[in-house]
This record gives sequence, C-alpha cells and structure tokens, in this order.
Amino acid sequence: MIRYMGTKNTEDGSVLYIFLINGLQKEIRESALKQYPGCYEALPATAKARISANRSWLSKL
Repeated sequence: MIRYMGTKNTEDGSVLYIFLINGLQKEIRESALKQYPGCYEALPATAKARISANRSWLSKL
C-alpha cells in the first residue's frame, strides 16, 4: 500500500515527497521517484504538474 502524505522542503531548496509505503514513512526526492514503483502514480495532480514544470525548465538548459 502506498499513500501520499505531503511534501517537505529541505535547506538546499529541494522538495522531498513523503509517502507511507507498507506502513513505513519514506522521504523521496523527485529524482528518485522512479526507483519506487507506484509512488509517482500516488501523487496528486498538483505535485505531478510541479514535477512536469521542473522537467520542462531543466530541458531548456
């Protein structure tokens, strides 16, 4: 079971996504979401939109 709990900002300005995965709390960076199957799908639409905006901005660099 995967449940999205929220986000947390770090000191360096990055965002950690907090999930409850099989009863354990995990803080996952945006770049590591692919390593946890089902986590990206559990995100709300606003978080997915923020991630896609970040990726499009990075692709312009």
